[in-house]
Parts: sequence; C-alpha cells; structure tokens
Amino acid sequence: MIDGVKVKKLKVIADERGRLMEMFRADDEFFEKFGQVYMTTAYPGVVKGWHYHKRQSDNMAVVKGMMKIVLYDGRKGSPTHGEVNEFFAGDQNPILLHIPPLVFHGFKCISPEEALVINIPTDVYRYDDPDEYRVHPHENEIPYDWARKDG
Repeated sequence: MIDGVKVKKLKVIADERGRLMEMFRADDEFFEKFGQVYMTTAYPGVVKGWHYHKRQSDNMAVVKGMMKIVLYDGRKGSPTHGEVNEFFAGDQNPILLHIPPLVFHGFKCISPEEALVINIPTDVYRYDDPDEYRVHPHENEIPYDWARKDG
C-alpha cells in the first residue's frame, strides 16, 4: 500500500426503511481537518484522472455504482515511490479512501450506470489558486493502463 494511504471499510446499516452508512468522522485516525464536501460522478467507462494536490488530502467514498480508483506514488524519497494501488469501491465494496498530498489519483466508472463519489478534502477549493495539478489520463509516465483486465 502506498505510504500514507488509508482504507476504511464502511458499515452499511439497512432495514425496511432504507439504509445508513457513516463515511467519515472527526474521530477517524486519519482525520486532519475539514475543508468542504463535494460530489462528482462519472458515466460508464469514463476515466477521470490523473491529478494530485500539493496541500490537501482527499477522503473519497463511492456511494452509487462502482469505481476503480487508482493511485500512483510519484513522490521522490517516498518508501513506496513508483507504486500503483487499485481499489474497487462502491455498492459492492463500501470503503472510504484517504489519499495524502502529492499522490496521483484518478478513477474509472466500472458499473453499467453512472457512479457517484463523495469527497471530503481537507481544504476548500480556492478558485483563484487551485491546489490541483493535472496529468493526461492516458499519455503520461504513470505505469498504468486504464483498460479492463480480463482473464
């Protein structure tokens, strides 16, 4: 696992009325601070990536559909430099993924319907000075192929 990345298995409590799932708490071991909460989606087969942040950590949970979330550690001097991690998150595997600064990340919707991600970053988005650095999803030096792996 990439240094600094944390995975929290989420517990779903269901009854005849519906379900409840806590995602992120101030008493979680990796809680740093609250910036904001936002929702993003991807349509089936769409890749959204790669990007990283210099200051903020992300805390992502897929609450509808399924996503393949991929991380790459490009941090020089990191004990896990060059490592790639894949996580399958969503309806079939409810997890919260903590992604530290400087770790590249992206996701691909792998469900037949639109997938929905809730992210709780440690910082607010600064429109005049965004902490977001993008890399092309397919043409880059990250050793990862977004194609489905059959077999």
